Amino acid sequence: MTTQSYYGRNIVKEPVWSPEIALYFWTGGIAGASAVLHGVARTAGNEPLAKRALYVGAVADLVSPVLLVKDLGRPERFLNMFRMFKVTSPMSVGSWILLVSGGASSTAAALELLGILAPVKRAAETVSFAAGPPLATYTGALVANSSIPVWSEARDHLPWLFAASATATAGAAAAAITPASHAAPARRAAVLAAVAEGVVMRAMRRRLGFVGEVYDRDAAGRHARLCRTCTTVGAGLLALAGRRPAAARTGSMLVLAGGLALRFSVFRAGFQSARDPRYTVVPQRARLHARESGY
Repeated sequence: MTTQSYYGRNIVKEPVWSPEIALYFWTGGIAGASAVLHGVARTAGNEPLAKRALYVGAVADLVSPVLLVKDLGRPERFLNMFRMFKVTSPMSVGSWILLVSGGASSTAAALELLGILAPVKRAAETVSFAAGPPLATYTGALVANSSIPVWSEARDHLPWLFAASATATAGAAAAAITPASHAAPARRAAVLAAVAEGVVMRAMRRRLGFVGEVYDRDAAGRHARLCRTCTTVGAGLLALAGRRPAAARTGSMLVLAGGLALRFSVFRAGFQSARDPRYTVVPQRARLHARESGY
């Protein structure tokens, strides 16, 4: 189907984000899911895993603002995002979630490392745990609440896709640095989340219909294929690793690479779908026809 726009120009503008935003999607997901993994491991009495998940989350929380500042160009632009709180804006809500999560996880990790102020550390861990799920998923809601066709048409799936990928990568990161005798819960979380990621991705592709073909083309397609390969092989290695550290580390690295490739695939798909007016016009006409037909 050929669809022309006025003067051959794009109907919607391409995103203005730099690749640092795709990296932020990845680090933010790891940070959020690591906070949850830390809380679950500590509740279960698995202290080695809890400590390492806490440190992974704190590092990811510290890197995330750096990536945002790099995209924005100047630090004051990032600070200006905290001049107000707008509950209807995913970007405003997400900025505050990042601030709260980063402050809490960094505080908890520093106090854990120093072995001081246990009550303050526990309070910081609680805040970090509560902020973890929103941090892991809000970026999916952020891109879905845009005019970019492949993102807006997947608004019901992107937050779940990002949540599954965040859990897989957080589990993989923790499993890579935790002694094998204590890393089994992290490995299981990574494997199960990797399976869930594949299920959600297939459901999203069905929902997108022909718009989802951007995930088979150009940069988005290359990253999607890399994601499938790395995540599948990595999850398989983690499932079979047992207490073999080399296999577990290799599987963990592959799952982490797959999660990064997924974020870049979604990121690039947005640019590609914005360039072709078909992906904007055809779904709009279909919805209009459905309303007129009474469906």
